[in-house]
Amino acid sequence: MNELDNSNQKPMSVKDWLITLLIMAIPLVGFIMLFVYAFSDTENVNRKNWAKAQLIVLAVVIGLVILFGVLFGAIFASALAGSQSY
Repeated sequence: MNELDNSNQKPMSVKDWLITLLIMAIPLVGFIMLFVYAFSDTENVNRKNWAKAQLIVLAVVIGLVILFGVLFGAIFASALAGSQSY
């Protein structure tokens, strides 16, 4: 078990990061792999922390998009409702 812990603690090489980034560029697969990297017990600790940070940033961005969508949708609906002529 000690050998497994040591391999998960090693810094990732440039090759490992390039492979990770190429996987992330594949639609849907990259999203699923973020969860695999973030919550797997056998992943490298560097990739694991990076994946968790990416998921947090993604959640914040999605939350902001929803917030601004609702806000601007309400403003747009209000403007349309006020401009009706009978």
